Amino acid sequence: MKVAFRVDASLQAGSGHVMRCLTLADALAAQGAQCHFISRELAGNLLALIQQRGYVVGVLPPPAEPTQVSALEDNKNDSVSRTVYEGWLGIPFKKDAEQTRAILENLQPDWLVVDHYALDQRWEAALRPHYKKLLVIDDLADRPHQCDVLLDQNLGRQPQDYANLVPAQCQLFIGPQYALLRPEFAALRAYSLQRRQQPVLKQVLITMGGVDQPNATGQVLQALKGCTLPQDCRISVVMGLQAPWLPQVRAQVQDMPWPTEVLVNISDMAQRMADSDLAIGAAGSTSWERCCLGLPTLLVVLADNQRLGAKALQEAQAAHLIGDVSDIAMKLPLAINASASHHRLQEMSTATAAITDGRGVDKVLKAMRVLND
Repeated sequence: MKVAFRVDASLQAGSGHVMRCLTLADALAAQGAQCHFISRELAGNLLALIQQRGYVVGVLPPPAEPTQVSALEDNKNDSVSRTVYEGWLGIPFKKDAEQTRAILENLQPDWLVVDHYALDQRWEAALRPHYKKLLVIDDLADRPHQCDVLLDQNLGRQPQDYANLVPAQCQLFIGPQYALLRPEFAALRAYSLQRRQQPVLKQVLITMGGVDQPNATGQVLQALKGCTLPQDCRISVVMGLQAPWLPQVRAQVQDMPWPTEVLVNISDMAQRMADSDLAIGAAGSTSWERCCLGLPTLLVVLADNQRLGAKALQEAQAAHLIGDVSDIAMKLPLAINASASHHRLQEMSTATAAITDGRGVDKVLKAMRVLND
């Protein structure tokens, strides 16, 4: 089976789309599939990482100049948020389709996997002659698709949200039970849950995504200085190499009242999460990694598309929602006080572990194999 992935990473889109596609690609490759990536050279891209993971990348050229959203005439519609997402592409979708077609014509993949908020059925239809099956990974339910399989791994999403957006025969995978998590998360689940039966707050993990454009990390560190944490507590901050605030954060941790380390582009996130007692994290796709390991979390919403999942986690008692980045300074100390007790940590751990067992990739792979036969 030959599979092509159309996905971008950038300062605007973050790194999560590429990371979950890499997870799926690794699982496919382990079963003998040939995987290829098609990705644009945008600021904050992860082209080198994709290549380091052993995949051929068809590199789409960077925009000739920073694209103004208002200039994307072909992409205009009535939704302000849609226009913003379409701006993430960097060029009009028709031009992107032309450039992608030049690569797909040679590949002729059995499956095309698209994980991009800027693309919809117009782009998909333009390229339909050059792939057999289409898997769309989405989080928004705000535009139509011409796909064979659609995956939306967010808590709170319902199949009916896509009722008028996909073909009737489209197979839907909705909810965190289908989240694309690397196998080490499921492998460490039993260990992680076992150590939380008698929770003690000694290790705090801060993870605001690979980019963290608004510097939520720095604001969390500043707010933590006014919090009451155990004297023997340790803090780990995880960031991506492309994070624009990385130098400032590295300087900031020198003044923390507790031993604090900054970890960049780590490969053992599952182990770090399993060994942590409380996370302060972005309400993105990393939420499902934390859920798999039963890691209690204080959530910060960094983007509008994270609100649905964040509120659903709060309602499920699986996390404490701080709010937006602007809420960190005032609400984080209150959240720490409300969540640091042994009882509350255990309560959150039990609730969050019930969200997903981390085996979503297996379910998606099985569907792709069946439909490919």
